[in-house]
Amino acid sequence: MNVRIIKAEEAKVRTDCLIIPFFDDTKPAAYSRIDEKTGALISSVVKAGSFRPGFKKIMLLHTPQCSFSMVLLLGMGAKKEITSERLRQAGSAALRMLCKQNISKAALVSRVLAGTPLKTEFPAAYYFAEGALLGSYEFSGYKKKKNDSRKIKSLDIISAMDKRAVAELKASVAASMFARDLVNTPSNEMTPSAMAAAAKSIKGVKVKTLDVKEARRLSMNAYLSVGQGSKESPRFIVIEYKGGKGSPIVLVGKSVTFDSGGISLKPVDGMEKMKYDMAGGAAVLGAMKAVSELKLKVNVTAILPAVENLPDGGAFRPGDVVRAINGSSIEVISTDAEGRLTLADAIGYAVKFLKPRAIVDIATLTGACAIALGAEAAAMMGSDNELMDRIKKASDDTYERVWQMPLFDEYSEYLQSDIADIKNSGSRTGSLMASAAFLKEFAGSAPWAHLDIAGTAWSDKERPYSPRGATGMGARLLLRLVRDFNK
Repeated sequence: MNVRIIKAEEAKVRTDCLIIPFFDDTKPAAYSRIDEKTGALISSVVKAGSFRPGFKKIMLLHTPQCSFSMVLLLGMGAKKEITSERLRQAGSAALRMLCKQNISKAALVSRVLAGTPLKTEFPAAYYFAEGALLGSYEFSGYKKKKNDSRKIKSLDIISAMDKRAVAELKASVAASMFARDLVNTPSNEMTPSAMAAAAKSIKGVKVKTLDVKEARRLSMNAYLSVGQGSKESPRFIVIEYKGGKGSPIVLVGKSVTFDSGGISLKPVDGMEKMKYDMAGGAAVLGAMKAVSELKLKVNVTAILPAVENLPDGGAFRPGDVVRAINGSSIEVISTDAEGRLTLADAIGYAVKFLKPRAIVDIATLTGACAIALGAEAAAMMGSDNELMDRIKKASDDTYERVWQMPLFDEYSEYLQSDIADIKNSGSRTGSLMASAAFLKEFAGSAPWAHLDIAGTAWSDKERPYSPRGATGMGARLLLRLVRDFNK
């Protein structure tokens, strides 16, 4: 869907449907010129009580005598309760309703939205359009019969929004859409090499891919061990964006393109969803795409240790000991705790070669995260409070929510091994924090934060502006985080 900012007389806009927001105290007189064009149809239904402006309440009116064929009255609830998230949800609700109609073009009258007490970086229309765009997403590339219900091609916003806001809106939404597409793609096509190809499709960045031989030379045996049971060759992907000066912000995304659990095989129920185990990498790719498009003045390096975890005669086993890039030996307790092995070498690579300004890793790492926080927030842990405060701010701005969990020194004790420096899994108790404690061992003194998106990267139900399947969680958050460093 294309979004345009236009300056026009509201009552004369030519479009299929005019979207008119109403707060609970909005009077029809606020839209007197539009109402006059409709023959007082708007004021009639409001005064009769046929339309009540409760949050996300909708009424469609046909206005064939006007330059707009329909009017959509959209309830926004109480003005004092308005937030950027409520605007997103309202935008999505409006566009989803219009998707069911045979229209191709809509226009938003944003004047009433602009009069709210909202204190945000961008105007209210930005968040309305963001929700509308995100809610219009559909993944149907593998269906023989396409869904023709989503026919809206463009959304015009009657607003004075500046070009910078429009550019960020489009880049942010595109980042999330890109991530969703990658995660929704089945694992027989979204292989490690396909992830490398996706990285190379991003313009304005430099991509380096380390093959098995090069990774082995660097002693990244923790990462390499995970892919031993698959015919798909691992790809250690390094993406470099240079827009500023100084050390880079490093984004590390777990990129296990399919996780069977390896020898520690997962239960059959739900295993088909394990194509989403590269959602962290997809979020990083989406963010990097947007960073490059916006030409942010900051250096960013992304690392995607892409690999597939399958069992065969050559697969790594529980009880194996592997050595990571920093020289630490790791006892493998479970081959289903594989993501942290790949991230260990990716974080270690960043520390060894990049002198990072900060490291943020994002991963579908533990089932314990989903048990603790459900599908409502990602777990956050780290070694640097300033970095985590920045992430919290980005989370608040995007509503890609994070919740800080403790990372006490004692959690490292859960991973003590009798025969190696560390083991990759401890007991079930405290496993969410222990997984982060494992990664902390490889971050060294670098400012580091970990985001576990196991519960939020995939949804089994439709959400306000996300359909079932991949949510794109993290792409917009990471973009906003990087932009914060850009200031």
